[in-house]
Amino acid sequence: MSSADRLPEPHPAGRPDVHLARVAPGLAHAERHAGVLSMAERARLARFAVAADRDRYLAAHVALRVLLGDRLGQRPEDVPIAHAACAGCGGPHGRPVVPGNPVHFSLSHAGEFFVIALSEHAAVGVDIERVPPRPLPGALHPQEEDELALLAPADRPAAFARAWTRKEAVLKALGTGLQSDPTTLLLGTAPTPRPHPVWHLTPIPTPSSYAATRADPRHPKRLGVLQESKEGA
Repeated sequence: MSSADRLPEPHPAGRPDVHLARVAPGLAHAERHAGVLSMAERARLARFAVAADRDRYLAAHVALRVLLGDRLGQRPEDVPIAHAACAGCGGPHGRPVVPGNPVHFSLSHAGEFFVIALSEHAAVGVDIERVPPRPLPGALHPQEEDELALLAPADRPAAFARAWTRKEAVLKALGTGLQSDPTTLLLGTAPTPRPHPVWHLTPIPTPSSYAATRADPRHPKRLGVLQESKEGA
């Protein structure tokens, strides 16, 4: 079994961590423990019309509750998960949080994988995407578009996926999602992200047909001020 077939053991308290896993190997376990999901999560699970979408949601959210429970010393079903205020309108449908933020988390899934990031220090964002057949026009910063144009056509999809996961991870950590314009973020398309004054970006190793990134704020206190200003806008 490869390291991506199961969730690794959580890191010691105080250290941020990332957990990448395939959906299929843990699906039977997730089915047996679906009872740890909240009523709202089970209701959403029941609404999936496509089996693959249901399986990804089930495996990822059971794993999330297990990891949060382990970190907080609680049973997975007892971990309270609420929604922060929407950064756009202030409504109660923003990103999911544990009330009081004893631990921050972010979850993403695509294809046969899901990834979960945890941090006890500040908001964290994570994103995983399949490499697309071709880049999506107009989705990147103009300088990133120029970088793509310099690459061989066969290398452009993977470079686009790297850049896109960086943007998604940052916007998740910030709490705005795609309400913010991703083309304003210059994070680069190369295998190593461009240095950024606000965000520390960590590429997550994946198979070549996927890309994934974790985003952490370099200055968590400044991020809190920025989040409050957006929520109050």
